[in-house]
Amino acid sequence: MALINPYLNYNGNAEEAFVFYKSVFGGEFAKIIRLKDISSRNLGTEFPIAENEAEKIMLIALPIGKNILMANDVPESMGRVNENENRSKISISAESREEADKLFNGLSVGGNIEVPISESPWGSYFGMFRDKFGIEWMVDFDSNHIGEV
Repeated sequence: MALINPYLNYNGNAEEAFVFYKSVFGGEFAKIIRLKDISSRNLGTEFPIAENEAEKIMLIALPIGKNILMANDVPESMGRVNENENRSKISISAESREEADKLFNGLSVGGNIEVPISESPWGSYFGMFRDKFGIEWMVDFDSNHIGEV
């Protein structure tokens, strides 16, 4: 079965966001490629890198279980990403109530909680929030459907 891996766009703070996510999920980055690395690989002049953007992220990848959370910084020349209008959510299916609490409480630090984590009307342990980087998350634990979507 294919995996679905979320890919996020940031306005220059992808590395900061991913250091934060790594502090909650643990693990190590599978890949970090900076914009300056593109020009050093002799990919031609089709994608010139401004000096003030050289250290920004072209690709960062954090394995989480069997999935990989990935992101990049959008170069200023391509316009800004309006993170607060992004209505996509990353849904986490926790393996236990304790893990759900750990992830919800860790990732929501400095963000806005939309639905506090608690028993939901549909029978699972659920919460929803926008983290301090503008990314929306849903955390769910359903003891009756472990491993199912």
